[in-house]
Amino acid sequence: MENSSINIVMAQINPTVGDVEGNAQKILSYVTQAHLCYRADMVIFPELVITGYPPEDLLFREDFLNQVDSSIDWLKNELAERVPNIHVVIGAPAREQGRLFNAALVLNDGKILHRYFKQKLPNYQVFDECRYFESGEGYQSANVGIFKLNGINFGLSVCEDIWHEETVTKAVNSGVECIISINASPYHVGKQSQRIKHVIHLAQKHNVSIIYTNMVGGQDELVFDGASFAVNPNIPKTTERLVANANAFKEQLHPIKLTRTDFSSHTTNQTSPLIVTSEIRPHLNTPASIYSALVLGLKDYVNKSGFNSVILGLSGGIDSALTLAIAVDALGQDKVEAVMMPYDYTSQISKDDAQAQALKLGVRYRVLPIHQPFTGFMAELKNEPEFKHAQSAFDMTEQNLQARCRGVMLMALSNKKGSLVLTTGNKSEIAVGYCTLYGDMVGGFNPLKDVPKTLVYKLSEYRNTISPAIPERVITRPPSAELAPDQKDTDSLPPYERLDEIIKLYVDQDASPLSIIDKGFDPSEVEQVIRLIDRNEYKRQQAVIGTRISEKGFGRDRRYPVVKSSINWSLQKKILKLSEFRSI
Repeated sequence: MENSSINIVMAQINPTVGDVEGNAQKILSYVTQAHLCYRADMVIFPELVITGYPPEDLLFREDFLNQVDSSIDWLKNELAERVPNIHVVIGAPAREQGRLFNAALVLNDGKILHRYFKQKLPNYQVFDECRYFESGEGYQSANVGIFKLNGINFGLSVCEDIWHEETVTKAVNSGVECIISINASPYHVGKQSQRIKHVIHLAQKHNVSIIYTNMVGGQDELVFDGASFAVNPNIPKTTERLVANANAFKEQLHPIKLTRTDFSSHTTNQTSPLIVTSEIRPHLNTPASIYSALVLGLKDYVNKSGFNSVILGLSGGIDSALTLAIAVDALGQDKVEAVMMPYDYTSQISKDDAQAQALKLGVRYRVLPIHQPFTGFMAELKNEPEFKHAQSAFDMTEQNLQARCRGVMLMALSNKKGSLVLTTGNKSEIAVGYCTLYGDMVGGFNPLKDVPKTLVYKLSEYRNTISPAIPERVITRPPSAELAPDQKDTDSLPPYERLDEIIKLYVDQDASPLSIIDKGFDPSEVEQVIRLIDRNEYKRQQAVIGTRISEKGFGRDRRYPVVKSSINWSLQKKILKLSEFRSI
């Protein structure tokens, strides 16, 4: 029996897109730590770690790619000098014969010992890799990217490759005993369970160990959760498969040990499979993982964009209350300012709750009434024909003007202070256009952009289990924009429990109106919601970006034309039979 072992460290780090030199220095720092703390033989970094992910059209720039090559040369030399005996796996763009590939590179002793070009290029949801890279499939032989260390045969894989079984089959047929999968896999609810289930299936079916190293950090609307892991092959007399699992949403080095053991007396299909030994960090439950994603997404957007602080309108409602809590957790109370901007319809309850929360969280708080700006606008408009006529009663125009006064105030403070304005609208409002362009939609980032209203309540309750942050009355009282007397959201929209389900079906699952009605929803509500979703595409395409937590957020995932033909509801009614189509 051949005995061998190897110390491997999964380095789930948070690179910055475009900061090639800084990312190379960070890689060197983490390799040095892995050497000192864990006596690492190999350190594995995520996909495209040298550029950050996704680098997008930076990859079209020759000067950028030259910078990548120079930084890799620098990194090779520094590694050879400081930690010469460690194999380092990194992800980087690689040019060859006029083609650009998404590559995994093995660095050691001042050289690139092995290269592997990504075979399967994702071009769905948030991914657009066919725009930049060519597939290594057909360009490289099946055994490229296979190397031996301490008597163990390793095979390289890049992200999407691991989701296609034929790439794993090729590797195993070429003698690979352990697959190293480097990833930039973004978070959405339930994603980690999908990853682990799929990779365990591959490990069992092909009797191969798999090490899955994932990126961590926020980049524009994407957030990467890390949660790197490793799974065992199909070892007899054990049910343990997941044997290493790093923390989610944190940069860290996570060590594992591979040891060859001969089980030939127990199995006939392969001798000497590999056992992975490490530790398993506990999984976050769903509210905790979503909240952590929102905090990290905001933190990295602000810090990587170079802002020192944020400012937001605190209305006394639940959306701005949750946004304030996220901002404090992401940045610290000293970098967050809340502004209450009351008007005639702002209730005393809202004023009291906003002040109470600001004091509780220790942020700077100010009150800037909008009565004078609003009346000033109205005074200038009173002689305009549209406003002079008797029938020109108080309507959506005046409601939107209130929101726009608040937006102007926030942007003025932002310009003077250099603070980033946070938008506070949720996914439900953005879906149906229950928001005001150049009003409550102003800002640079929206932490709740992909968070439905019903989830806003759940996350607020979750946050209060950590420490008191959101006044209970904010959670329990009916939501209102407070732009008109005694206004409630349900005056304009179905209850959020039903609204969010219709939005989920129509937006997230691309369900047809008829199929939604077939599920028992009121046809009149379905028509109302879908009309609002379709007609407000122009608003969404002007909305600021925000952290994506679902499989279909309003951003890269969903690309609809602004100008398009709407649903023919007359035809829909005929299909349903008018007698069955309740008054719409």
